[in-house]
Amino acid sequence: MIELKDITKSFQNGKIQTDVLKGVTFSVQKGEFVAIMGSSGNGKTTLMNIMGCMMQASGGSYTVEGVDIKTLDDDELSEFRNKKIGFVFQSFNLLAGTSALDNVLLPLVYAPEYPDDATERAERLLASVGLEDRIHYKPGELSGGQHQRVAIARALINDPAIILADEPTGNLDSDSLKEIMGILQKLHEQGKTIILITHDQNIAAYAGRTVFLRDGKIYEGAK
Repeated sequence: MIELKDITKSFQNGKIQTDVLKGVTFSVQKGEFVAIMGSSGNGKTTLMNIMGCMMQASGGSYTVEGVDIKTLDDDELSEFRNKKIGFVFQSFNLLAGTSALDNVLLPLVYAPEYPDDATERAERLLASVGLEDRIHYKPGELSGGQHQRVAIARALINDPAIILADEPTGNLDSDSLKEIMGILQKLHEQGKTIILITHDQNIAAYAGRTVFLRDGKIYEGAK
């Protein structure tokens, strides 16, 4: 379903070039739950941005469901990202003055056509993450764990093929952590493909497979 071959990414600052990714090669099968684990500074966020089609690689190839990402123009890339990929971030990225319901609906604003059943769909998703009685609450009225549940519902609103979760429990207490990871496990059981970025081995243990990012390269089965 997902294949990266010899992905490189470098950043230029004046005459100084920093090579962050140095030939990342790995694949993810449909329905897998994969954790990408590594310490800070090893390129996890850069890799996720490339996999989420938010950043172009400097070299190599990246295909999703047979589509070579570098062949898409900006409009095609935006539509592809919106339809195929759902994002869950450590910082939640909710709009502060907007209800949980409207936060979940936000990705549909960028869809080619706004669905007639959008509100009903969002309400069902909020109910599925245990927030049926909080749909009109704003982020300031919700706990951290509830913030992340709203973010998960938002990630699912377009029924994406892939969910990318970047340190999704990093700002949560232990009880909320277990709730969020339980939701991700349930989504995996329902057939979603989930890629989890983490530095925490206990969180990575929820996934079916763990790969390690070290010194800009992927290693499977070893730290």
